[in-house]
Amino acid sequence: MSEREIDLVRSENPWGHSGGKKPASALPWKQVALITVVALGVYFAIRLMPTASNLNHMDFRAEGKGMIEFCDPANPQFIPVVAVRSPVQLALKSSRAPAVNQPIEFTLTMQTSGGKPIGPADLLVAHTRKLHLLVVDPTLGDYQHVHPEPGRKNGEWIFTLSPEKPGTYRVFADFTPAATARGLYASVDFEVPGLVAKVIRSSNTTWQGGGFNFELVTPTLIRAGQVTDLKFRISAQGTEKRAVPLQPVMDAFAHLVAFDETRSGFAHLHPNETDLSKPPDAVNPELNFKITIPQPGRYVIWAQVNIGGRETFVPFWVDVLP
Repeated sequence: MSEREIDLVRSENPWGHSGGKKPASALPWKQVALITVVALGVYFAIRLMPTASNLNHMDFRAEGKGMIEFCDPANPQFIPVVAVRSPVQLALKSSRAPAVNQPIEFTLTMQTSGGKPIGPADLLVAHTRKLHLLVVDPTLGDYQHVHPEPGRKNGEWIFTLSPEKPGTYRVFADFTPAATARGLYASVDFEVPGLVAKVIRSSNTTWQGGGFNFELVTPTLIRAGQVTDLKFRISAQGTEKRAVPLQPVMDAFAHLVAFDETRSGFAHLHPNETDLSKPPDAVNPELNFKITIPQPGRYVIWAQVNIGGRETFVPFWVDVLP
């Protein structure tokens, strides 16, 4: 090859290697700068994205006796919320004075005992929601299950409620902190003006409404401190057998919530049948529950179901013996 031919090859491949590709070490500075800018942009974009909870396990612990313990959602125990201290503090404000049968907007503020707000990032989803409120009046005749939405400020939760009776309503909060992954509870009250009626209720294990029969099958005697098996049954009214259009509500075909007469706490029960792809019998659906009630007394057990897209609440009164 002549010197002219060699010079021509060098001019076409100035990097001195075959293939005409630039070595990595010889990338132009503009390309390096562009890669750097992109990398920094991705880094800061990730930093600006919403993060997980900044609360830790110790934020939900407090020193001293009488503190509420973390609870296993699969363990159907009666939780004495009022008798013990919770590491979570609740405060409640209403948009106006509560009144019977009037929708009222409430703002619930949640914070740790150390004053840290508890917002959506600090809670895990349990049964399709991050926060459940179990609201009951002093006669236990008005029970409502409410799911608040996050407010404008972190730690604020907004919900609307129409109280059906006068008296001091109790609001039980049921939630699972992300830092512990264990169920935790707290309570707060609000007042509805009016005369509270004295209600004397007898035990009942059947209830009718909306064209359906509801039955809670219990042992002949329910003993305090013992595991009790419950069966919840539904059937259509009338002599003709008709299907019950039972639909899931909060990832279950039914929920049971038990309160004692003094509203010292509650038990939130879920059926043993957890596979939603295997619904109960269409004509005579039956669901099984377990509960352990530590103290004797009178209790109301509210059933919550979704029948044909309409949520229905059914009360059963039972006596628990020593």
